[in-house]
Amino acid sequence: MGDPHAEHRFHFDRHTPDYRERFDSITAELHGQCPMAWSDTYGGHWVAAGNKEVFELARSAAISNDHDIAGARRGYRGINIPLVEASTPFRGGMLEMDDPEHRAYRTPLNAYLSPAAVQRWVPVIDEIVRACLDEKTETGRIDFVDDLANIVPAVLTLAMLGVPLRKWPIYCEPAHASVYTPATSPDYVRVADLAIASAMDMMGHLAEIRETPRPGLIDALARLRVDGEPAPDHELLGMLMLLIGGGFDTTTALTAHALEWLSQNPDQRERLSRERDTLLDSATEEFLRFFTPAPGDGRTIAADCEIDGIPLKEGERLWISWAMANRDPSVFEHPNEIVLDRKGNRHFSFGLGVHRCVGSNVARTVFKSMLTAVLDRMPDFACDPAGTAHYQTIGVIQGMQHLPATFTPGRRLGPGLDETLELLQQACDEQELARPITERKDAAVISW
Repeated sequence: MGDPHAEHRFHFDRHTPDYRERFDSITAELHGQCPMAWSDTYGGHWVAAGNKEVFELARSAAISNDHDIAGARRGYRGINIPLVEASTPFRGGMLEMDDPEHRAYRTPLNAYLSPAAVQRWVPVIDEIVRACLDEKTETGRIDFVDDLANIVPAVLTLAMLGVPLRKWPIYCEPAHASVYTPATSPDYVRVADLAIASAMDMMGHLAEIRETPRPGLIDALARLRVDGEPAPDHELLGMLMLLIGGGFDTTTALTAHALEWLSQNPDQRERLSRERDTLLDSATEEFLRFFTPAPGDGRTIAADCEIDGIPLKEGERLWISWAMANRDPSVFEHPNEIVLDRKGNRHFSFGLGVHRCVGSNVARTVFKSMLTAVLDRMPDFACDPAGTAHYQTIGVIQGMQHLPATFTPGRRLGPGLDETLELLQQACDEQELARPITERKDAAVISW
């Protein structure tokens, strides 16, 4: 038997601007030539691009998410390819754990993030969205990233965690900038310092909630026991920052790309607005498929196995591309087109298997609230291509830094953002909105 690496070699570097700019053509080339390819980049790793390959590997017991910071297992380096040096001493929460450890950390979150649990937050989400749009509606100008899509997921995530809402800026900038700022940037040190500051602030809340419990995801994790012992602080910090990262940048990315596309396709925007009762759900799934906010994840081969007749060896690294699997023409008709009413849309944008995104219900709900509010209040919005700034690379998140737009000015509907956050904080505290669904089933009541 020949060298499988040589036989399936394909130069692939998802961290280059070229991959973002030529995503469609590179993806088509991989699908046509080698849906399971070997790339020599970053020390060498397999790339799963085909839908069938991704489906099988993501669900396989022979594939590991483990980030082995203790060095007990050969080459087990979690979900990042290449390994982010700053993260080497830490794991990225449950996403870098295998069962049963992964299950121990994930299970307590279910009562806070289930569809029913998230639905209780809709009145709060709608108020945050309303306040963000009110800040800009009279001006006729908005940056959909800075003024809306960055803010709403950040505030909601803090509310669900049990962190004061006014602190959203402490977490917001580093959550986004840590993704789009390369190590070569003169701004890198400042962004890294902001990330450290947000992590330290989170540790302060963890200590505070241990001492004086208050409802929320932090409290759930503070109470966690693993093998009868309290979970270590560094693992809890990894979990909490995972919830921050997962709750912030991905939803922002999805919203920005969807609004940009709707601006470029005003006939489809009008159709979506007019037929939202029947189109909103399918359109949401189609935007998720097409734009895949988190394009993929790294894995480690945990046991010798085979796929498509290709032998994979224990310890080898693997990149699973959700984004490329979502464009596989053998599964999706016209994969490079957005079809708002696409049927049977079995995309992989939230991952697969036991590590499927625990926050998928939150992402869908927040996205729909922002999208429909913009359609209602700024129906003629036009995004400015000259001011639009996409992330230069899509290796981690397919995001945007800026999406400025103009629209016909409208009237405010309520208090501004700062006042709204004060009122929402009062509602969160008095109604104990961050309790799990097992303890609080009623939706938030917003009465001002």
